Amino acid sequence: MSEADHDSFEERFAQALRDVGAGLDTGRRDLAAAGEARGRRLRTRRRAAVAGGVAGVALAGLAGTFVLPEGNDDAVHHRSAASTASTAPRPAPSPVSAAELARTLEELLPKGRSTQTQARGTDDHPYAATVYDDGRGKAAISVSVNRVPVGTQEARETTQCPDKLFIAYDSCATTRRSDGSVLMILKGFEYPNQRGGTKLWRAELVTPTGQHIGVQEWNAPAEKDAPVTRDEPPLSAARLTALVTAPEWRTAADAIPRKQWPEPAPNEHPARTGSVSATLAGLTPQRIKVASKGNADPEFGYVVLDDGKGASLVQVNVQPDMRDVEDQLFGEGTETLPDGTKVTTHKEPGEKGVAGIVMWTVDTIRPDGRRVVVSAFNSGAQNTPPTRTAPALTMKQLQTIALDPTWLTLG
Repeated sequence: MSEADHDSFEERFAQALRDVGAGLDTGRRDLAAAGEARGRRLRTRRRAAVAGGVAGVALAGLAGTFVLPEGNDDAVHHRSAASTASTAPRPAPSPVSAAELARTLEELLPKGRSTQTQARGTDDHPYAATVYDDGRGKAAISVSVNRVPVGTQEARETTQCPDKLFIAYDSCATTRRSDGSVLMILKGFEYPNQRGGTKLWRAELVTPTGQHIGVQEWNAPAEKDAPVTRDEPPLSAARLTALVTAPEWRTAADAIPRKQWPEPAPNEHPARTGSVSATLAGLTPQRIKVASKGNADPEFGYVVLDDGKGASLVQVNVQPDMRDVEDQLFGEGTETLPDGTKVTTHKEPGEKGVAGIVMWTVDTIRPDGRRVVVSAFNSGAQNTPPTRTAPALTMKQLQTIALDPTWLTLG
């Protein structure tokens, strides 16, 4: 792994595991459209649409499940110095150094060889990363340690399986453990269109006290731009579970300075008076059939339209106050309406690596900062081949939807 790979690897785990998502290769406007507000609130999710990499996540129910084995024969070994500390509660845990976290990761992995291990301690966004080889090929493995505000949507979404419409994966399961922790195991891909054969398997654990541990592993020695070295990442679902639930990481999470802990905010998103997806469905032209629509989400919604000429995904992000980034998002070419609302439009290629897919976007912001972004694709999903030459809705229709006053009533 080159120095540049190291930098990317470190940045990814210092930020992307706290930042949605964990960066997929969506278009520049994709990220702008969905991610700004959601990225501030939801630092651990990977979304691929008006919600791409760091752009938020359309969350749905389980798309595929599997049972996690319970036996000890496939478990990792718990033998690091940090584990002793985890059994001794203390009001103000001592910091855990980068060296301790690096050693912990190496010692918790099954028998094999770890190289190029690096880490950061609990005083600076803790994580540990290594290139692991069990004799079947080198694989990058990382662990991030963080806190999430207890009882919030962010905490819930961290362990919810994503909507397959936006993120392709083979299987995903969310389970509640006996101690009240919630665990998600997802077996997916580094790229939404699965190019290059790079697989990404993840484990996300959130405890009742807000400790958040994330593990990621690849079937390559780097997350991106490295040839695959094996068919699958090295850790099975059981070993991912054993690694992510190891008490050493919870000790590290408690050692994060309390001034860096997020504040509890149970009412982060007050109940809305309507569903975003249902509102979007109601605003689409009646002559076009709504083949499917998204589940409840406080800021994001989508519909798949079918006008008889091919499926077309339409999605919307509704963000309460984006004035802090207004100048970045509404620059040259922006139209200002008489009521002060700003409107900008874009026609761009869609998902990188999906030939022929296009994305049409209308981005609006009201004087009070409320932002409504509507995008349409010439495919039923943003990471699948096009089903038509252009989206089912025209730019004028998208603008009519984005400017509809109904959005102002959604909480």
